[in-house]
Amino acid sequence: MKLIDSLVIAIKSLFTNKLRSSLTMLGIIIGVGAVIALMSVGRGAQATITTTFEQLGTNVLYVMPRSPEVGGMVGLSPAFTTPSLTLDDAKALESVRSVVGIAPVNENLVEVTAGGESKVAMIHGTTPAYQDVYAYDLALGQFISDRSVASRDMVIVLGDETAEDLFGLDDPIGQRVKIKRYRFTVIGVLEAKGGAMMGVSLDNIVVVPITTFQARLFTRRTPSGEDAVQSISVKVASAEAIDEVDEEIEAILRRRHRIAEDEKNDFAIVSQEQILGIVQQVTGVFTIFLGAIASISLLVGGIGIMNIMLVSVTERTREIGIRKAVGAKRRDILIQFMLEAAMLSLVGGGIGIIGGWTLSYLVSQIDIGGMTIHSVVSPDIVILAISVSAFIGLVSGIYPALRAARLNPIDALRYG
Repeated sequence: MKLIDSLVIAIKSLFTNKLRSSLTMLGIIIGVGAVIALMSVGRGAQATITTTFEQLGTNVLYVMPRSPEVGGMVGLSPAFTTPSLTLDDAKALESVRSVVGIAPVNENLVEVTAGGESKVAMIHGTTPAYQDVYAYDLALGQFISDRSVASRDMVIVLGDETAEDLFGLDDPIGQRVKIKRYRFTVIGVLEAKGGAMMGVSLDNIVVVPITTFQARLFTRRTPSGEDAVQSISVKVASAEAIDEVDEEIEAILRRRHRIAEDEKNDFAIVSQEQILGIVQQVTGVFTIFLGAIASISLLVGGIGIMNIMLVSVTERTREIGIRKAVGAKRRDILIQFMLEAAMLSLVGGGIGIIGGWTLSYLVSQIDIGGMTIHSVVSPDIVILAISVSAFIGLVSGIYPALRAARLNPIDALRYG
């Protein structure tokens, strides 16, 4: 029997039981759709983070306090870190060659209130260099100045998203906003930047002088009693000078903190590329994890195909006996049932691709706190999903097909 004949018989058999065939394909449809949707969302999140880091540039170093007795990234967490950096440390780093900007930064989540509107935003206490180091442009007004830092002025610059949520289309310059029990005067609004960092929109921020942050909002001191700085961002002239600047910063801070040669640093220097590498690794594992979870649906779908094919073999025992009696070979019966299983899987996979693509598109339209996750449906995800679908279909059809092919024609004709 020719392959085309087996294919025709397989199609007719599936169409004879339309409802059963549709329900059997449902597991594959859900599985393939889930794999594509979840993995595309994971890829989209990874692409969004990568784009955000690229906007900030690869020539930025971050100096952060670190508890020497706590290893790894945990040692950089505020919960495990003793404050060790100060504004004087940041000022001392300005002498390092190839450094074009130093921005000490303290941050926290706060509720910002204006009139009857309120907004939870990330507050950054910093200096005028922040605007250049983090590549923010001004849309309205002015940025904080050295004078406002020296005088601990109660002034604030709003991110684009924060300004829009609090004031809508009104001009926010000169307006007053409240953080905790303190009132700040709005002196500027930043241009929209887009992207997010660690789940926080880069436009959902407010910026105040770091001295005001330390004195009025969140006071934290080093063991020696000085006002602490959470991190120091260092913009380097070029990516090629990163290693040289890293070494100079380490030497200066070890000298300032009086750290002996045999003692570990109480600070850490991390480059933008290192952070990006860690984040990409984490998001990559997360994407694979999502795909693995979704693949469980494919496994369930495969079991469903095997179950229905076994039922089909039982129902069509006499048909198999007749075909064998008129000359059909074991190979012909095997191919026919394998084709039926493969078709169930491939058709279900095709519908699942469309469904998964549609679902990933809908997810990308959802606005979560001002952030949108752009899903990325790449060809390799589609190929992976359909390949796994076809493989599961074939594997699920092997046992029923072998069982049908091995039936004794005489016993089969007597069945029923």
